[in-house]
Amino acid sequence: MSILTKSDLLNLSVPERILLVEDIWDSVAEAPDAVSLTPEQKLELDRRLEAYHQDPNSGSPWPMVRERIRKRT
Repeated sequence: MSILTKSDLLNLSVPERILLVEDIWDSVAEAPDAVSLTPEQKLELDRRLEAYHQDPNSGSPWPMVRERIRKRT
């Protein structure tokens, strides 16, 4: 495997860079145990999961959140 420099990467077209990022992300997703959480991150995720279990209807569905974000700009 050859090592690409930042310059090499920036010379790729945008679609090629997107595909590269997707490939990298897929390789990370295949090894979820390799990404460790800090104790604080784990506590926050546990807190959010518990809040969801207590009231699963308290959040907003993604389409509504996306629309709110789009209206801000």
